Amino acid sequence: MSTNYIGPEKILEKKKEYLVPCSYHFYSQPPQMVRGEMQYLYDSEGTQYLDFFAGVSVMNCGHCNPEILDKTIAQMKTLQHTTTIYLTQPIVDLAEKLAGVMPGDLKRTFFCGTGSEANEGALLLARLYTGKSEFLSMYNGLHGRTHLTMAVTGLGMWRTDPNPAAGISFVPNPYCYRCPYKADDGQCGMECVAQVENVIKKTTSGRVAAMIAEPIQGNGGMITPPKGYFKALKEVLNKYEILLIIDEVQTGFGRTGKMFAIEHYDIQPDIMTMAKALGNGMPIAAYSTSDTIAAAFTRPSASTLGGNPVSAATGIAVLDYIENKNLCERARVLGDKLRQGLMEIKENHRIVGDVRGMGLMQGVELVKEKKEPAVKETDMILEALKEKGILIGKNGADRNVLAFQPPLIITEEDVDRMLCELNNILNKWDNK
Repeated sequence: MSTNYIGPEKILEKKKEYLVPCSYHFYSQPPQMVRGEMQYLYDSEGTQYLDFFAGVSVMNCGHCNPEILDKTIAQMKTLQHTTTIYLTQPIVDLAEKLAGVMPGDLKRTFFCGTGSEANEGALLLARLYTGKSEFLSMYNGLHGRTHLTMAVTGLGMWRTDPNPAAGISFVPNPYCYRCPYKADDGQCGMECVAQVENVIKKTTSGRVAAMIAEPIQGNGGMITPPKGYFKALKEVLNKYEILLIIDEVQTGFGRTGKMFAIEHYDIQPDIMTMAKALGNGMPIAAYSTSDTIAAAFTRPSASTLGGNPVSAATGIAVLDYIENKNLCERARVLGDKLRQGLMEIKENHRIVGDVRGMGLMQGVELVKEKKEPAVKETDMILEALKEKGILIGKNGADRNVLAFQPPLIITEEDVDRMLCELNNILNKWDNK
């Protein structure tokens, strides 16, 4: 293996010269990552890092997982690419396998390359099926970087297109910690549902094709709706014959303790999108729906690289690994342990305003007096954990939410180590 690494400083120089300046990075002194092994990353100096972010919820089965890579490489050596105009087996085998794990009667799948592309395709499908043109979306949602998916994104920092698509109305998200309606935790979200109906009646033309929503708003700050939210929401949408598109790009494939996060809410979406963890590092994404809705999309369409043999073979290997290693249950059990530890930290440190999430997708919102977002402190804690060899993420509209999304193959010892280091850092913070 080559060790001729150019180092972080040279990478930063090349990045400034050759990449579009919208690309940014974590840390004031970022390391050069050169190798991954299950729950660990290694930099060019040989430093080992416990990865508690998994490349933003991508590496659910671990970095360079040998069981998955063996099947990826075998397919790569046999047949890499033909496009969908030729018949290949991996794409249909993966579609069949997905049909067996998706909720309800979701069965038909269109494969593409990225989550943005999957969400774009899902929105198009909703228009084709309903014959309507408008969309609803939530505050704080993030759905992609294409023209339409950026337009349905409810986070200002990610809405960089100066001319977003028209025909989109935003509704309040069930952000219980900062509930604008001052509801009790047990009721937070229900007024938000009432507001959805108000928006449909008062700010749309009445021709709404679909509402798109994440079951947990990842980039929005790990905002997790209360138990009854989606069931009440679906009743309103059904009343106006509006489809529900659920974006499982970050939450899918065992992350929350179930194969898909929407399963916690006992409803079936009309269309569901997925990406990230399905490929465990290989680019693959998809949107899926029922026979009835799929029947509306008959005019020619294709994705040159979507569902190519290598990505599809990897997706099959990922689903097999999740099932064989019982990763959904593992995420549930270790997620409970992580959540309990974070709640104990919250009780002892005033900077922790809220802990929320499901399974191994947890967020900690950091605040100062009167819930003012602790933005600088969030960056300092990320840096301090990095120096201890632990990588976590950050998100939220104000970037003041610590994000814990580790590979699902982590151990109890890994969770204990991270919690211990985080608590020690906050103890030093308290004593300053």
